[in-house]
Amino acid sequence: MQNQASQQQLLGHPKGLFYLFFAELWERFSFYGMRALLILYMTQHLLYSDDISFGIYAAYGSLVYVTPLIGGFIADKFLGFKKSIQLGGILMALGHFILAIDTPIAFYAALALLIVGNGFFKPNISSFVGKLYEEGDDRRDSGFTIFYMGINIGGWLSPILCGWLGITYGWHYGFGLAGIGMLVGLWFFRSGIKNGVFGDKGGVTNTAIYNKKIVGLKSNILVIIGALLAVPLFALIVKFNEFEQYIVWLVSFGTLAVLVYIYLQSSKADKGRLLVLVYFTLLGCLFWAVFEQAGSSLTLFAKRNVNLKFLNASQSNSLNSAFIVLLALPFTWLWAYLSKINKNPNSPIKIGLGLVLVGVGFLIFGSSGNFMDANAKVSMLFLVFGVFIYTLGEMFFSPIGLSKVTELSPKKFVSFLMGLWFLSSFYGHFFAGKIAKLTSVVSGEESVFTQGVFASIVPKITGLDYNAVRSLDAAHVQLYSYVSVFTGIGLVTLSVGLFAVLISPFIKKLMFGIK
Repeated sequence: MQNQASQQQLLGHPKGLFYLFFAELWERFSFYGMRALLILYMTQHLLYSDDISFGIYAAYGSLVYVTPLIGGFIADKFLGFKKSIQLGGILMALGHFILAIDTPIAFYAALALLIVGNGFFKPNISSFVGKLYEEGDDRRDSGFTIFYMGINIGGWLSPILCGWLGITYGWHYGFGLAGIGMLVGLWFFRSGIKNGVFGDKGGVTNTAIYNKKIVGLKSNILVIIGALLAVPLFALIVKFNEFEQYIVWLVSFGTLAVLVYIYLQSSKADKGRLLVLVYFTLLGCLFWAVFEQAGSSLTLFAKRNVNLKFLNASQSNSLNSAFIVLLALPFTWLWAYLSKINKNPNSPIKIGLGLVLVGVGFLIFGSSGNFMDANAKVSMLFLVFGVFIYTLGEMFFSPIGLSKVTELSPKKFVSFLMGLWFLSSFYGHFFAGKIAKLTSVVSGEESVFTQGVFASIVPKITGLDYNAVRSLDAAHVQLYSYVSVFTGIGLVTLSVGLFAVLISPFIKKLMFGIK
């Protein structure tokens, strides 16, 4: 039975939601602050080429989202949410501070610590939010939207502050501020535990395994040792990222095996829901592959080919989160109102519309080529408006996806399947790196988005033709490489989103009553 503290309400939601809100806010402050600087740090300070930088960025970004599978599994089996989140937060704080040390070994070690720490933190704090609500609670979607606003307050403020500090006073001051943000997040979470707002939720899930000793050490100590031993392995994978494809295959086969195991143990309803969750995850792979151009190719596009006003290229990463902060409460009220009048679209429709809007956002970036100036630069309005539209898409897609994972998952496997949802970001970042590399200018070469079916469509949207542009200077060729790729991936994403909306009635049947 839940204790009284776990039932305390604040603004119509469990009080624990707001402690998790602030913990996640500061954790995301640290994550997005570092991310805003990372691609510029590699290309300007470490002097890596675009291709090398995109490879490292994609490897880091993808691995950050594969470790939640492991962290979620460990939490489900014995460690619990509270201890997993605290362990992850400590490892991530170490990573941010080590990133402030200007040596190659420290650089790769720091990224590896962030990868391992995120595996314990990310899936479990999101799953913890779901645990605050009973099954069928109509407040769940709006609760996750509030939680998502916390994520994006951190994502809005950190690129501005860390970006300003890093560019003005030195890269490592920006990275150091990100580390401080992580410590503040940990403090908020521990305050929630101390004040008892989570009640009996999130504790050790299996005390027998937790207290079991192997070679004289308790299981929780072995988890910490294992996490630290994994750091050099992930550091090597990030450095030699050209071999990451083997990790992708390994993760795919391993995940498939566990999914088959869960499927065979499940009831008919749970089997249908599990298939829907896998379907949402596959759509998420495309969503994040396109969306995550934000930290790589879009950042360099902003620096090289956009007439920026008031913000530098790293700070432009704050636009997405700023719009989410502005939109989160209106969307919360919108879902609540539509539920009240029985007009709330089901989740498969929302997911499909999210893809449609992201596709439209990237088509706006692509269309900017029609209005370039003599220096091959475009108005910042295209960047701002495109980000606004794809942010609307994110509001339909990501918080709804988070919410549905906690409802669709068989209860024994909720953290692992939350890790599966984040696995879509693993694949997304992997393919985002491949897409970003298409924007690297190679004289005389065309990308897949300037050939075949795209050959006649892309020039009409971008206003630029490859044969004409390649005779101009490097800045014009660079602009063309950006807008042609953005247009191509926008068209693909828009098409898939429309198809997802079309088949939504069939998907809804597999959800067995969950909206």
